[in-house]
Amino acid sequence: MAQIDIARPAPASTGRLVRRLAPVAAIALGIAGFFALGLGDYLTFDALRDNREVLTGFVTQNAVLAVTAFVALYAVSTALSLPGGLVLTVAGGFLFGSVGGTAIVAVGATVGAVTIFLAARTALGDALRAKAGSALQRMEAGFQENAFSYLLVLRLVPLFPFFLVNIVPAFMGMALRPYVLATFVGILPGTFVYASVGAGLGSVFDGMDDFSPAAALTPEVITALVGLSVLSLLPVAYKQVKKRRA
Repeated sequence: MAQIDIARPAPASTGRLVRRLAPVAAIALGIAGFFALGLGDYLTFDALRDNREVLTGFVTQNAVLAVTAFVALYAVSTALSLPGGLVLTVAGGFLFGSVGGTAIVAVGATVGAVTIFLAARTALGDALRAKAGSALQRMEAGFQENAFSYLLVLRLVPLFPFFLVNIVPAFMGMALRPYVLATFVGILPGTFVYASVGAGLGSVFDGMDDFSPAAALTPEVITALVGLSVLSLLPVAYKQVKKRRA
């Protein structure tokens, strides 16, 4: 009597498993490589001062390549939450000017934020959710009320660490398009402040004065940022008033 083979369920696709774990491996390798190679030593204001002629010369001779490399570097730094973001932002203004540096940094930061936002929807999501901790619950109400306006406020005013603001919207089910727009627009004011500081950094280096990025946060600048955050909350306030009238 012929033996009948009973079909068994096929195991999970190896390719699918690799795609799910790829973001985890890439981020782990990136962070490990950053510290193993001592790259943090180059993300300092002293390193920027010591290599200013080389960097400015490279930007002058290879403008397109310099912009592309800087955007990529900033995106990787943001996606991996590496230290040195403030130095990179000031360096963007130093190398490309206030307006150009603001635009370039904003693009790089947005690309990096979108990368980790999408990674939070993969197998990496559980680990990132655990890292978010109690902040996830504290942000939940704001995202449920008006995700775009709330994210815009979080970008304008650093109420939570930048890394958490990058990933929590993914857990709240926020769509990609409003996430990108709120991220890009929201980081422009703060980025412009520090890029402007960077644009005048050459004279500071020439005078060998101590540089303090905190000096850029004058009362006028802080007032402007708070005002922008209040404006971004107007849609939420309008919605509340409308509900009460109804």
